Amino acid sequence: MTSFGTLFTKDRIYISNQVKQEDVFAEVYQDLLRQDCVTEEFLTNLLEREENYPTGIALAPVDLKLPNIAIPHTESQFVKTSGIVPIKLNNQVIFHNMIKPEEKLDVSFLFMILNQNGEEQTGLLAAIMDFINSCDKDELVTFFNTEDPAELFNFLENNFKGVIAND
Repeated sequence: MTSFGTLFTKDRIYISNQVKQEDVFAEVYQDLLRQDCVTEEFLTNLLEREENYPTGIALAPVDLKLPNIAIPHTESQFVKTSGIVPIKLNNQVIFHNMIKPEEKLDVSFLFMILNQNGEEQTGLLAAIMDFINSCDKDELVTFFNTEDPAELFNFLENNFKGVIAND
């Protein structure tokens, strides 16, 4: 598994005011493309994959206080690096449930997976869920509501490292 320093970078943490999934993806894609993290085809494939294989996750089974999240990703040929891109949504955005695709979820936070090596995807998904399950739930609620990228990064640095170290 990758180290914390390569999974998260300070310049790949986003706060979005968009109200539609496509607009959030387009906004983040533009910056990831500028950073040479993704290919030109990334956005189209991300949107197609989300439509066919939804990534919304209801966190109520973990704790009722937690918001719904989504973990969007696409195939590795459209990605030039590996990592996790946290995206705080200031407006809830509709995603379909990963488990029950017909169900719509109001999502407040994204962990976008950039996976250059297709074999790491399951491990990254598991690491995100381990992070959520291992954090103090009140601190996690605060994290999901944080609108400062530096604070988001610091929380991840302090709480995600243990998840990776246990791998």
